Amino acid sequence: MAQITGHAPVGSFPRLGWVDDLLNPALRSAVAALPAAESRVARYHRGWCEADGTPVEAAARTGKTVRPALSLLSAAAVGGSPDLAVPGAVAVELVHDFTLLHDDVIDGDALRRHRPAAWSVFGTPAAVLTGDALLVSALRALADVPPQRAAEAVQELVTTLLELVEGQSRDVAFEKAPEVTVAQYLAMAEGKTGSLIGCSCALGGILAGADSERVRGLREFGRRLGVAFQCADDVLGIWGRTARSGKPVGSDLAARKKSLPVVAALAGEGAAAERLRALYAAAHPLDERDVALARSLVEEAGGREAAEQEARRQVSAALRALSWARPTPDTYRQLQDIAWAMTHREA
Repeated sequence: MAQITGHAPVGSFPRLGWVDDLLNPALRSAVAALPAAESRVARYHRGWCEADGTPVEAAARTGKTVRPALSLLSAAAVGGSPDLAVPGAVAVELVHDFTLLHDDVIDGDALRRHRPAAWSVFGTPAAVLTGDALLVSALRALADVPPQRAAEAVQELVTTLLELVEGQSRDVAFEKAPEVTVAQYLAMAEGKTGSLIGCSCALGGILAGADSERVRGLREFGRRLGVAFQCADDVLGIWGRTARSGKPVGSDLAARKKSLPVVAALAGEGAAAERLRALYAAAHPLDERDVALARSLVEEAGGREAAEQEARRQVSAALRALSWARPTPDTYRQLQDIAWAMTHREA
C-alpha cells in the first residue's frame, strides 16, 4: 500500500508524490493504448510531448491531477488501499481531459496549460476525436476492475457523464439567455464541474468496498467542492493572470459569458449593475477597453464578493458531507488541505 503523506501550504496544492507514483504508470498505459494519432494529441494535451512527439522533461510537465488524488484519498478515507482506486483515478483523469479538449473547441480558447490548445495545433477534428477516444478509454478502465465492483463503478461514471453533458449544454445556452439566476448558475456548475469531482470521490469509495452511506458522503463532498472550485475559477477567469492559470484571462468577459461573478452582478441594483447590463446587451464586440470596464463594473456591483462568499459556503457544505463518510483522521486532514487549495489559488 502506498504511504500517504504530504500536507498543503496555504494557497498551493499538496505535493502528494505517492499519487503520481500510483497514477502515472496506469495513466500512461491507457494513453499509449489509444490509436496512434489520438495518443499523440492526448500526450501533447497533457504536456508529455511537443506537437511533433518529442518527449518533454518531467520538470516542464503541467497538471495537478487533483481528481485522481481525490479518488485515491477517498479509498484510503474509508479504510481501503489507494491501489484499489487506481482504475477510478485513471478514469476520471481521462474524462477530465476529454472535457477540456472539447471545451476548448466549443469556447474557441487557444491556450491551455500555458501553451497552444490541442485544437489550435492539430485541428478541431483531431481534438474532438481524441476527446472521444479518451472517453472510451475511461469506461474501459472501469470495465476491467473485478466484477463485484465494475458494474457499480461504470454506472457511477455513466451517470456523471450524462450530468456533464447537461451541465455543458446549460453553460453554452447561458451565453444567449437574456437572464440567468444565481440558482440556475449553481445548478449548471454542479453538473459541469461538481459531478466529475463527486464521481472521483465516489469511485474511490466504491472500489475500496465502502457501503452506500459512506460513498454518498464522499460523492456529496466532491460535488460541493466542485461547485466551490468553479466559483473560485470564475473569479480567476476575470481577475487572475494568464501566466498563472495557463488559459486566457478575460476571454469569458469578451465572449459575454455569464460566470458567477457576472450573474450576481447583473442581478444587482445600482449604477454599476445597470451599466454592466447595457454593456452585455450591446451589439458590438467587446474590445480590451470594454473588457476592462466590464471587469471593474462586475466588482463594483458586488459580483466578485458574491462568488467568493458562495465558494466559502460550498466548502463548508463539502466538509459537512465528508463527515458522513467517517474518514480516517489523516485522510480527513489531507482532503481538507485539497479543498482549501482548490478554492484559494493565487491569482
